[in-house]
Amino acid sequence: MQQSQGSGGMLLVDKPGGVTSHDIVARARRALNTRKIGHAGTLDPMATGLLVLGVGHATRLLTYVVGLDKTYEATIRLGVTTDSDDADGVETARADAGGVTDDAIHRGIRALSGPISQVPSTVSAIKVGGRRAYDLARAGEQVELKARDVVISRFEVRGIRRGVDVVDVDVVVDCSSGTYIRALARDLGADLGVGGHLTALRRTRIGPFDVADAVTELTEDIPLQDAAGVAASLLGTFEVTADEARDLRHGKRLVGAADRLPTDTPAAIAPDGALVGVVGRRGDDVKSLMNMPEEQP
Repeated sequence: MQQSQGSGGMLLVDKPGGVTSHDIVARARRALNTRKIGHAGTLDPMATGLLVLGVGHATRLLTYVVGLDKTYEATIRLGVTTDSDDADGVETARADAGGVTDDAIHRGIRALSGPISQVPSTVSAIKVGGRRAYDLARAGEQVELKARDVVISRFEVRGIRRGVDVVDVDVVVDCSSGTYIRALARDLGADLGVGGHLTALRRTRIGPFDVADAVTELTEDIPLQDAAGVAASLLGTFEVTADEARDLRHGKRLVGAADRLPTDTPAAIAPDGALVGVVGRRGDDVKSLMNMPEEQP
């Protein structure tokens, strides 16, 4: 559903390679003539695929998108190690991967599936002592990042292509938020004893959002996804009366209404279809956790 810029909405963009996520946000701001645009997670410049942007008041919904699970399509090159764990980095080691069998690759991938502990790539946006890890690494400083627990719910081989001394493995990965696909490539190569890095990465899904529904051109008449519909699909629907909508917007609790909640933090939807906000339980009552402006259609 297309909306006015005043009310805002969610914008799905299929990012091309060679540009940053911030470049895309800047282009969207120019196209829609508004500064009020945020994103729910970046992609590396070499990566392509889905970016979820919040426009206008819908930026308030981004906090509910950031932690969703994601799907990626990727190519891992075995036999070459880089300092960034991807093709944008400098080659640091090379080994003949010709002897790595298909069975060994599948075993290595199974070992990196399910709940795992992963050390993020050194060249990442994680902050260490207030500075980005990639800034520290580029300044020649030693960077030690702590391992984090992530869940790889699918790590599937789509193809294995063999070169003279390298092996390219095409994979699809379903994973929890915070997973570094570059680190999976690094760890698979290390486990196989030949090193590895990522040569291609495409994000195809974030939660219920699919890259098939994303735009590739940013123009002033870009259709935005309705904030109410997005919130309902993410959080579930809590239907309220016009009086209840008014009370929630004014900070009042809905006394004794907690039994009506379908989820812990559903989207409160007014009779006219407007997104009132996100609500939660407070004892037997319902309280607003995040309000949308009343002009929301």
